[in-house]
Amino acid sequence: MVDQPASADDEEIDTDAESDRPIQDLESDDAESVEDSADSNAEAKPDGGATQSGLPEESDDTTESATIDDGAVGMGPESDQEMPLADHIEEMMRRLGIVFLVAGVVTVVAYPLADQTINFLWSSHIPEADFNRPRLYGPLEFILTKLKVAGLAGVLIGLPVFVYQTYRFMRPGLYPQERRYYLASVPMSLVLGVFGVLFSHFLVLPFIFSYFTTYTEDAAVIAFGLQETFSLILVMMAWMALIFQIPLFIMLAIMMGLVTRRWLEDKRLIFWGVFLGIAFITGFDPTGMAPIIITITMVALFEGTLLLLRWTGR
Repeated sequence: MVDQPASADDEEIDTDAESDRPIQDLESDDAESVEDSADSNAEAKPDGGATQSGLPEESDDTTESATIDDGAVGMGPESDQEMPLADHIEEMMRRLGIVFLVAGVVTVVAYPLADQTINFLWSSHIPEADFNRPRLYGPLEFILTKLKVAGLAGVLIGLPVFVYQTYRFMRPGLYPQERRYYLASVPMSLVLGVFGVLFSHFLVLPFIFSYFTTYTEDAAVIAFGLQETFSLILVMMAWMALIFQIPLFIMLAIMMGLVTRRWLEDKRLIFWGVFLGIAFITGFDPTGMAPIIITITMVALFEGTLLLLRWTGR
């Protein structure tokens, strides 16, 4: 019997059968390679266990190091809660009201001592005080002057109260270390205010009255009015009490991260211009001597604080 040659259809069937076999083998090889890759990733992971993606898991150290004090880095403390703007304004006005209330109570308490204070300041700063007695040009001048003198005590006590109330207002957004620094600044505010008044009393006011006397002695006889004279004395003392808060405010701003020492040094000319503008805009001396002294004092405190921070490396 003679074998017949295979038809074209039979050859196609055999070829398809043979081609199907390599495809199945290839798929099985791919599956094995995937399993081997997963096993290699599992062996390469140092802390044991592998994820499905073969990527290492994040370490828990990053989560632990992200927490500082009672909040996370880049976020406020947990005690910091969002409030509507109206509530913030209401709280701010309430705390400012407390400051004015305390200052008003201190003014009322100090009012009976205003007579002795007026006599002491007059004899300390007016040339030939026994001869140049105070002159009154209105029925209410003496009472208003006593209120101003008592108000100086209210300003001195109101300064630390203001710092404390701002601390209470900002406390939810402060970290524990910032709270400690802020609380320490409350008594420091009173100390700086007293130093400002003493600086004005012993250095600034004697120079100003000596200058005024020399400036006018050849032109006219000076008649020292009570209200105008004490307006100069008390405003200068109150200004110096406020100006001496500059180091405290700089320290708090740097401590809270609002500014840096280098930034303040780079912008010093701008601050000098602002100091000069404030001194002359609120000036009460037409000769310009008092605003110049105020400006020099502000610049000296500003630069002295930066020099101290640079010296301490902070």
